[in-house]
Amino acid sequence: MYIEETKKRSLIKTISWRMVAIFNSWIILTLVVDGSNFMLAFLMNITGFIVFYFFERLWTKIKYGRKILDK
Repeated sequence: MYIEETKKRSLIKTISWRMVAIFNSWIILTLVVDGSNFMLAFLMNITGFIVFYFFERLWTKIKYGRKILDK
């Protein structure tokens, strides 16, 4: 069994990830008022890493745009 993703699924997944990433950045930049640029970038990357993990786990459960092929 082989699972293939459609282009539409990839596009929707990409756009939704960018929206989540922008929201993550906005939250960090809003909540951390007193921080250096390095610390802000570090926090955005750490939280982005964690959020991306759960984002990917969520998308594994979404069946939209998947084709199951027999090979």
